[in-house]
Amino acid sequence: MRYFLAVAEAGHLTRAAALLNIQQPPLSQQIKALENHLDTVLFRRHAKGMALTESGELFLEEARRILDNVAVMEQRMAGVAKGVRGRLAIAFTTSAAAHLLTPRVLRVFRARHPEIELSLSENNAAEITEKIASGVLHCGFLREPVSRPPGLVFRTLLREPVLVAAPLDHRLAQKTRAGKHAAVTLRDFQGENLILVRRSGAPGLYANLLALCAERGVYPNVVAEVERMMTNLNLVAAGAGISVVPASMQHVHAKTVAYRPLGKSIRLNAPLTLVYRAADYTGATAFFVELVTTTTARSDGAREVS
Repeated sequence: MRYFLAVAEAGHLTRAAALLNIQQPPLSQQIKALENHLDTVLFRRHAKGMALTESGELFLEEARRILDNVAVMEQRMAGVAKGVRGRLAIAFTTSAAAHLLTPRVLRVFRARHPEIELSLSENNAAEITEKIASGVLHCGFLREPVSRPPGLVFRTLLREPVLVAAPLDHRLAQKTRAGKHAAVTLRDFQGENLILVRRSGAPGLYANLLALCAERGVYPNVVAEVERMMTNLNLVAAGAGISVVPASMQHVHAKTVAYRPLGKSIRLNAPLTLVYRAADYTGATAFFVELVTTTTARSDGAREVS
């Protein structure tokens, strides 16, 4: 069709061949093959060149339309290859979604790349990691990694304080010193009903807490291990026990749960981690990772980036 269009616009085989940078005989053969395929005559040959027949005029309109569509398709495919089009599957844990950075970068990314479809989901850290490793997801936001499969990049964006979550009528919620709410010490966890958000035996924030308690000879009573932070706080609000959560979660159940700081000597914080496959650092994934990184650097939380 491109050869046909060149001949139709030039009105001459020799001139069209020169424009196409090919020899005249192959061009003539291509036009003849096209006419045979369509079982119609497209050009009327005359002494000064080539003129379109009635069939040729009709085919010219169709050829231009088809070639325009092909050009648009090629542009779209090039956009997909460069990452300006396509689909990006992102998942986050409940607590990662609660941090202001997560909705901020998603909103900015949508505005900057409206032609990239965002597929968003929520899951626990273990499932997110496994789905990124298997190629189901492109990126994930979680807290402390529970596993580190080869080929994945775990980028710590920031670290925030950890707070103790307790029912309003719990002794730790009412603990005071000099008329003010007092910080919670590790000794305060002794014998307390503790709710954890993790897979049993997996590393992470809650495993770190238990390790710190064991170092000091403190043994809380683990009453539940749940998969999501919201389930955790629902149980705290219901009076089932206490837990620890990232500071960005303190707006949840604000009327039924009290949030108290840990003592300064307790080395415990909650990272916000971005996970993606190293081999995927291209196109839409690379755009997203770069946006997250620059947004974090400009935010207040960037002071604690590790």
